[in-house]
Amino acid sequence: MTVIQDYINGLIQCLEDLPQQNLEHIANIIVEAWRKGKCVFIMGNGGSATTAMHFARDLKIGIAVTGKPRVRAVSLTDSVAVITALANDTSYSSIFKEQLVGQLEEGDVVIGISAAGNSANVIKAIEYARKSGATTIGLIGFEGGKLKELVDSSVTLKNKDYGQVEDIHLSLAHIISNLVKEGINDG
Repeated sequence: MTVIQDYINGLIQCLEDLPQQNLEHIANIIVEAWRKGKCVFIMGNGGSATTAMHFARDLKIGIAVTGKPRVRAVSLTDSVAVITALANDTSYSSIFKEQLVGQLEEGDVVIGISAAGNSANVIKAIEYARKSGATTIGLIGFEGGKLKELVDSSVTLKNKDYGQVEDIHLSLAHIISNLVKEGINDG
C-alpha cells in the first residue's frame, strides 16, 4: 500500500508545484502561432515521445473548432522509418534537428518534452530552432537540466520520478490544449 500512496503523493506534489501562469503563457504562444498560420513541432524520447504524439494529435484534431483553421501541429516522433534512418545515417542525437531542417520557419513553435531535461537530441533540435527564429518551449522535470536554460518558456517540475513527471507532462498537454482551444474560440 505504501508504493501506491507514495506514487499518488508524488503526483499531488507535482500538481501543487505547477506554475499556472506559465501554462497560460505557453498556450498564448501556440494561439499566436495559430493566428499567423505557423506550425508547432513537438518531440521527446520514450514516454515523452508518446506524449509528443498525443499532444500533436490533441492540437490538430482534439481541440478543432468548427469554422476555424486547425492548429498545424507535427510530432517529430511519429515515423519510425524517419527516426531509424536518421539515427543510422547521421546520429541518434540528430533525429529531431534533421527533421526540422527544411521544414522549420521563423515564427514556428518547437516544444521539447524531457523528463530530466538532458536529452541530447531534444537539446540539439532546440538549439537549431532558436537559431532559426522559432519560439521554444520545454516541458521538463528534474528541475530542468540543460533544456531549461535553452528554451524561451517552460514548465519545470521539481520531481525526479520519471513515471510521475511523464504522467504530469501528459496532463500538461491536455491543459495547454484546452487553453489553446479557449484562445481559438475567443480569436
